[in-house]
Amino acid sequence: MPSFGDLFTDLRGEDRTLRVSYHPDRGAVVLSLWSGTLCRGSFRMPADDVDRLLALLTAVRIAAGGDDAAGPGTAADQSESASPVPEPSVERTGDVSGTVRRAALPTPRVA
Repeated sequence: MPSFGDLFTDLRGEDRTLRVSYHPDRGAVVLSLWSGTLCRGSFRMPADDVDRLLALLTAVRIAAGGDDAAGPGTAADQSESASPVPEPSVERTGDVSGTVRRAALPTPRVA
């Protein structure tokens, strides 16, 4: 078992959760999607990418509620002159408007 982590519930309910755990022996943060007691998928993020994820989540928090959304104990709370977190750059690699037709994925084969 990991030394620490957290559990988040999905807005849609139905016993859907996101589990986040840190595995220092692997240098990884694991994000896993659960439906009840069944793991539906997982993603192993290198611990080195956590700062980039935090920058994105901070930008989302600020965009969702302004600077006051930063909450107590944060840099925005400690200093009135704190500058807002710059938006992370996003490389667009294709049309994400939803207007592009997507080909059906092949059916996975089980050996």
